[in-house]
Amino acid sequence: MQSRTGNEIRELFLRFFESKGHRRVHSSSLVPHNDPTLLFTNAGMNQFKDLFLGAERRDYSRATTSQKCVRAGGKHNDLENVGFTRRHHTFFEMLGNFSFGDYFKRDAIAFAWELVTSPEWFGIPKDRLYVTIFEGTADVSRDNEAEQFWIETGVPKERIFAYGVKDNFWQMGETGPCGPCSEIFYDMGLDAAETPGVDKPFGQDDARYVEIWNLVFMQFDRSALIEPLGKTTGYKLTPLPKPSIDTGMGLERVGAVLQGKLSNFETDLFTPLIARAAELTGVPNDLNNASLRIIADHARAASFLIADGVLPSNEGRGYVLRKILRRGIRHGRLLGQEKPFLNQMVFAVRDLMQSAYPELNDSADRVAKVIEAEEKQFDRVLKIGLTRLDEELKDNFTGDKAFHLYETFGLPLDFMVDAARDAGVKFDEAGFERARSEEQARARASWKGGSQKTASPVFRDLPKTAFEGYRSLTSTDSEVLAIVKDGQGVPAAAAGDLVDIVLDHTSFYGDSGGQVGDTGWFTSTDGNVTVAEITGSVLPVQGVRAHKAILKQPLAVGDRVNTVVNSERRDAIRRNHTGTHLLHAALRQVLGTHVKQAGSLVDPTRLRFDFSHFAQVADEELQEIENIVNREVLSNAKVETLEDVPIDVAVNEYHAMALFGEKYGDKVRVVKLSDGFSTELCGGTHTAATGEIGLLKLTGESSVSSGVRRVEAISGLGSLSTFRRDAEVAQFASSLAPLQDNDPAAGLRTRFESQEDELKRLRRELEEMRMKSAAGGLDQVLTNAVDVKGVKLLTHRADNLDRGQLRTLVDNLKQKAGEAVVVLASAQPEGKVAIIAGVTPGLLKRIQAGKLVGAVAKVVGGSGGGKPEIAEAGGKDQSQIDAALQAAPQIVSDLLS
Repeated sequence: MQSRTGNEIRELFLRFFESKGHRRVHSSSLVPHNDPTLLFTNAGMNQFKDLFLGAERRDYSRATTSQKCVRAGGKHNDLENVGFTRRHHTFFEMLGNFSFGDYFKRDAIAFAWELVTSPEWFGIPKDRLYVTIFEGTADVSRDNEAEQFWIETGVPKERIFAYGVKDNFWQMGETGPCGPCSEIFYDMGLDAAETPGVDKPFGQDDARYVEIWNLVFMQFDRSALIEPLGKTTGYKLTPLPKPSIDTGMGLERVGAVLQGKLSNFETDLFTPLIARAAELTGVPNDLNNASLRIIADHARAASFLIADGVLPSNEGRGYVLRKILRRGIRHGRLLGQEKPFLNQMVFAVRDLMQSAYPELNDSADRVAKVIEAEEKQFDRVLKIGLTRLDEELKDNFTGDKAFHLYETFGLPLDFMVDAARDAGVKFDEAGFERARSEEQARARASWKGGSQKTASPVFRDLPKTAFEGYRSLTSTDSEVLAIVKDGQGVPAAAAGDLVDIVLDHTSFYGDSGGQVGDTGWFTSTDGNVTVAEITGSVLPVQGVRAHKAILKQPLAVGDRVNTVVNSERRDAIRRNHTGTHLLHAALRQVLGTHVKQAGSLVDPTRLRFDFSHFAQVADEELQEIENIVNREVLSNAKVETLEDVPIDVAVNEYHAMALFGEKYGDKVRVVKLSDGFSTELCGGTHTAATGEIGLLKLTGESSVSSGVRRVEAISGLGSLSTFRRDAEVAQFASSLAPLQDNDPAAGLRTRFESQEDELKRLRRELEEMRMKSAAGGLDQVLTNAVDVKGVKLLTHRADNLDRGQLRTLVDNLKQKAGEAVVVLASAQPEGKVAIIAGVTPGLLKRIQAGKLVGAVAKVVGGSGGGKPEIAEAGGKDQSQIDAALQAAPQIVSDLLS
């Protein structure tokens, strides 16, 4: 067995299956495309899910990939184990080969055995390999077929073991494709045993016998048995007409095998990262140091997740990323590094993995900035968390509270346990674990999303719809292939029915890529009769276009119609979509190449564009962006579209931008604007030249989430309407204030500033008068003081004073009274109440202002607190202010010690 690097193993695997007629397919994004059931891409088959479900077709039936995967949240969560075991990772690479109704068990098994054992390829000794098969159940027979094929390849029968559903039966979800699986295990040797040196047979030592490859034989469709009332009573398995293959081999695991290492962290996929982590944290390079392992692993996960568009946040994918980052930062702190360091690990990940994932070159600087910002924020959060921990330890420190500090502020469990022990407080471990389990259950539920069902046969079994809408707004003599009413296929429908209609060819664009679908009409083939009003167009199955129709005439499958797109609406959409491309390019030119699209919406009335950026876009930058876009519009440059371009050519030769969240095939459509000013992969509809946009006007800029900004804009007639409205506003403004340099805004601004200065002066005079009035009554307050258990108590109502003025009055009264307790109350704007209490130094051992003000505030429906010498409270019931001041003597009496 020849030792091979991780890069060599990856390439050998892909090259082997290319030699067997497989298409090499690039890894998909870690953010699953259009799959609400998944938090992250966690297996090689995810990007082919629609192929297995029959909802998508491609021009190949065999594929091979090296898929980047993350398991760190939801159902599949390895986060807490990472660093402390030999083989758990948050980020890993899954090597796989796939057959979509092409070859099945015999070939899959033969391919696997050849790759694993042939000296030309991996050359793993056969005497260290074991194989498992499905042992069967009452409903599914034992997989004797797979066993026979393994024997035919040369695997001794005594090395084939049968296991049950838990280990050797795979299903995509509650329903859908499923089938038995067969696994290949490698004997790592006695040194790897759970108890080193103790020889246990296969199946009794999970540490020694390691699964390196799983072959899934998708041969059934699992469907629910449903009662008339909708209750599921069970499931049935139906053989698939075209069984498929899905396999997965962990690169890190097979790397350890071929490099003769017991732990994945000892392979060359990790050793450079661990060395860099040791250098950044200032500790010795030790491959067994769990903290260094965690930093190396989490740096890989974070680098790839952020590169794929995920940003730290407090929910969903961003929340899991934040947990990964903070766990890595915390382990750096455990090693003594309290300054930002994790951001530098990004470049080590890039240098190690850029040959397989060249996108890391473009994203490294942006990713490092995101991580550095998170490191600085976490430092601030930790300081707050430590303060909160000190406060909680003085009260009832429950497991729920501990888990809140753990989740919200990243305080380590062992740290809180130690702090509780030092404070003489018993740590509620059971409550903590209960809170953690509840949170994990919520996370699983939030991403369960219901298992994805197979596409409706009505759509799934139809041929692709030929789309003619790029070149024409009409299609003639289109055949009705299907009519769907209330989710069911029907042979015909009557006038007035709301239905989905699928044609063999159409001019209607369907919702996709952020662009809304077309509307319009179906007419009779002679064009004289309107058959249906089309209110929208969608793609229920990739390549199949369904028209949302209100029938004006009866229609049946097999009938023929002409399609007519609403041209005015389509033109408005085209202007906005082309404007989006220009806007994207201008944003990158002004703000930097870190800007990447993170979402968009293009409809007839406006365009919305979300992009990665770390700060609010300044007004001057927005103006420059708008100027750049409109210069390109005025140049009236040609908009060029290139059809069926191989994706490698599009990205590497045309340098076309691939957009976040989109899934592309092997052949793509490239849209080039203004002789290379913008080049993107795009399937949308566009103007023929930039001048058709008319003019693009930015209408807003805002924040979407941490690290993601949004701009909105209008074009064409929408811009004209806005300019007319703005002109009316300017005309009105000029009637209120004289023009300055022919600029109504400047004139209005000068007038408002003058008025604002006058208002400030008047407010100042009013406040001074109120303060003088209140201060003039202090002697009367002193005269009305009452004695409570030998303590002088002063109470007073002073409405419409702000809190600062009330505090000044309290201080004045304390000085004039000598030793005393003071309580002031004030009616505030919007029906609110302010209460201030003060205690002079000589009385602080007997009474504290914080407790006093809180008790008085309850009378006016409020609460508050503060320091022993002065404290504040608020309330909501102004009608009880006098009652609160009258209650003050009794409250003081009760509090005096």
